[in-house]
Amino acid sequence: MHKIIKIILVVLGVVGAILWFQLPSSDVPATEAINNSSMNFMFIITYVLLGIAIVATVLFGLMNLITSKGGLKKAMFVIVGLLVVVVISYAMANGTDVNLDEMARKGVPTTESTVKAIGTGLNVFFLLTIIAVGSMLYSGAKKMISK
Repeated sequence: MHKIIKIILVVLGVVGAILWFQLPSSDVPATEAINNSSMNFMFIITYVLLGIAIVATVLFGLMNLITSKGGLKKAMFVIVGLLVVVVISYAMANGTDVNLDEMARKGVPTTESTVKAIGTGLNVFFLLTIIAVGSMLYSGAKKMISK
């Protein structure tokens, strides 16, 4: 299986190199360069490889999750923990942080629910950052004390 994958990757690398040399030169206008078939085919190859990488990552991740002992239990703890962080973040978010009339005058139609969703996302980011830094500090302190 690994030999087949290596052969496919070498073929795609050669095709990419050939397409690279067929790209338009820098003095071609951008409107014409966008319609270049070599560039479009390179984008198609990129999307196909990205799709394969995503499918393989999800597939092997799920297989590892199912086959490892206690993997599903740990995954459920993580998912429930993330949901708790999202609920706390949503409760902390306030939809009145922004003057909606001022945003409308600037040409950005904004609703209170949109502002609350953005606030929730920011709060999730900050809480997860605090949790990550706290866990690193905790493990570092634990290692220092145990030595």
